[in-house]
Amino acid sequence: MSTFAKGVLKGKNAFIAGGSSGINLGIAHGLGEAGARLFIISRKAEKVDAAVAELRAVGYEAAGAAADVRDYPAVEQALRSAHETHGAIDIVISGAAGNFMAPAIGMSPNAFRTVVDIDLIGTFHVLRASYEFLRKPGASVISITAGQAVHPSLFQSHVCAAKAGINMLTKCLAMEWGAAGVRVNAISPGPIAETEGMSRLTPTPESVAALKRTIPLGDYGTKRDIADLSVFLSSDSARYITGAIYDCDGGSSLSRGAIVEAPTLPPR
Repeated sequence: MSTFAKGVLKGKNAFIAGGSSGINLGIAHGLGEAGARLFIISRKAEKVDAAVAELRAVGYEAAGAAADVRDYPAVEQALRSAHETHGAIDIVISGAAGNFMAPAIGMSPNAFRTVVDIDLIGTFHVLRASYEFLRKPGASVISITAGQAVHPSLFQSHVCAAKAGINMLTKCLAMEWGAAGVRVNAISPGPIAETEGMSRLTPTPESVAALKRTIPLGDYGTKRDIADLSVFLSSDSARYITGAIYDCDGGSSLSRGAIVEAPTLPPR
């Protein structure tokens, strides 16, 4: 993490939904390194316990609770526990998500509903329930979205619909909550190394190399990249930013699968 980020969130309290693994656990590490106190939730208690132990082992002040983002009362109770543990909440990260590949015609209504319930309804639950416990003015709310929100993708109709909803929810709440001094933004990660999603999408060295040729910056991002952006958006340096959707994807949303090569200068 940059020198700028160290200590920039000292004294702030963060609530991370989906924070027991993947990108969201990486965000928890970034916020903790920047000085924030952490409270994470995830559906399975054993995963929460393991993540809290991991965060404490590197010196961060961390606690957590098991809660399914589809269960509004459970989310509300988890936020109440976070408030009782650390005080008013300065930072909310809503990152719980589900995904699988399936054509719409081969997808059951329940399968479609499951992803929408986790991604979109779950995000609404976390954001809506958090409002009572936020520090106002001064809180920063960040949802994790995806490129499918704006780019239609084969066999991803459920995810595209859910993520598009998250983007619009972000903008609507930024308008509604701005007068209270609450900023609402979203981060759209691109291909991120060492995540379950990328392991499924590119399971072989050949598929990894092929995908990297379509990324303008030529490589996967890291969980630290998303964590650093989260720290920035949670800090006072972003005090005038709200309603924004940040692509953190190495330019992959620009190329949309086209092979990108550096220009070759003609001989002089």
